[in-house]
Amino acid sequence: MPKEFEKVISRSSKDKIVQAIFFGIATFSVLIISFIFIFLFIRAYPAIEEFGMGLLSSDWNVSRNEFGLFPALYGSIFIAIGALLVSVPLGLGVAIYLSEIASNKIRMILKPIIELLAGIPSIVYGFIGAILLGRFLYDTFAMRGVNSFLAAMLILGIMALPIIISLSDDAMKSVPKDMKDASLALGATKWQTIRKVTIPGAISGISSAVIMGMGRAIGETMAVMLIIGSVMKMPVPFFNIFDTGNTLTALIAVHMGESHGIIISVLFTAGIMLFTIVAIMSIISDILQTRTKEKFEGKR
Repeated sequence: MPKEFEKVISRSSKDKIVQAIFFGIATFSVLIISFIFIFLFIRAYPAIEEFGMGLLSSDWNVSRNEFGLFPALYGSIFIAIGALLVSVPLGLGVAIYLSEIASNKIRMILKPIIELLAGIPSIVYGFIGAILLGRFLYDTFAMRGVNSFLAAMLILGIMALPIIISLSDDAMKSVPKDMKDASLALGATKWQTIRKVTIPGAISGISSAVIMGMGRAIGETMAVMLIIGSVMKMPVPFFNIFDTGNTLTALIAVHMGESHGIIISVLFTAGIMLFTIVAIMSIISDILQTRTKEKFEGKR
């Protein structure tokens, strides 16, 4: 009896130690995120205090002490949405093919090639976008210049593809095969099984893949700087994908090296905007993920 009691105590202690370790890791992660936000806010506060809502205006003129960040904020969101419109349908389509349709031989050939795209330096994508794609769009649509939102959207969409394809494929592969077989046994077609069983069952991984892909699009700097033109202005009209503009990351990269004083604080404010966008994306992803799971499990 004492030996059995010792085993129970030992097992319980081990569980508590493991729980404490993982709790400490989670707490450390939260502290790091909090530290980053606090650091950004402290550095950005002088600009927020001096300009207030003027930082959300469309007026950017350093000589006149005007630092409206809205064109760059709009450009970041506009390009990210456009990139997702390119990468999500293509990425999910390829992931479905690799996971549910392709043979093991084809999968072993295609997946390493797709993942290799993630290792190409962003500056190379920028060169391709600025020299080849930009020139092609300029000749095709008779644009005013080779720089455009459209070129940036297409290139960033391609850059996000490896992340979306790889993570979505892994998520779909993790759905139990018994669930798919049961669906097929009940008379569902292959496509109905993919749409009603595989995708809902893998929605957690798919949503994470989309968020990471969008994070890649929003956080990209070098490729965007070469392609979009880095001009602080709004497109006319606001949905004009053939116009030029700027993004928050490109703005920071262009001005950080030679800036001083209040301009540095303005650039840190741009960093806070980027941080906030990513946080909002994560919250929306969690909400959609929860609702999809509830629908899939029949709770609604």
